[in-house]
Amino acid sequence: MSQKQNKTRPGSSVRMVDVSAKEKTLRTAVATGKIFLSPKTLETIEKGLLPKGDVLTVSRVAGIMAAKRTSELIPMCHPIALSNVSVELHSSKENSCIEARAIAKAVDRTGAEMESLVAVTVSLLTICDMCKQVDKDMVIGEIALIEKAGGRSGHYKRKSKTIGQ
Repeated sequence: MSQKQNKTRPGSSVRMVDVSAKEKTLRTAVATGKIFLSPKTLETIEKGLLPKGDVLTVSRVAGIMAAKRTSELIPMCHPIALSNVSVELHSSKENSCIEARAIAKAVDRTGAEMESLVAVTVSLLTICDMCKQVDKDMVIGEIALIEKAGGRSGHYKRKSKTIGQ
């Protein structure tokens, strides 16, 4: 590789943010997302009739496990000492979807936003994996940070119910 190709472009350096001067405080983050599926697939999930087993229980466990490994997945994300992760799943026949809601908590120097987002995403991906045999048209979307608390930046709550606004 030539010397010119090996140089980092100005302004393109990457680094982990130094949080050592920050105080440890209780950090909480809430994220949500949805998987849209056919009404028949939703009914099959609710009746527990899918070949791979209890979709909602496996999905919850997968989300919790993923939250605990967030820093291994996202390069500049700090590992944090999670004190709690919960994943709730609610189905909506009206919208033919399952909504995932994850809450991540930690007493640490940096927030738990990424952990809650990863928990939601992996929960929804797990539903997709367990249902792909019966429904190829599933769509995952509307993943967003809904609320966070703790740290210097204080409390944040999404104002819009509609993602992208």
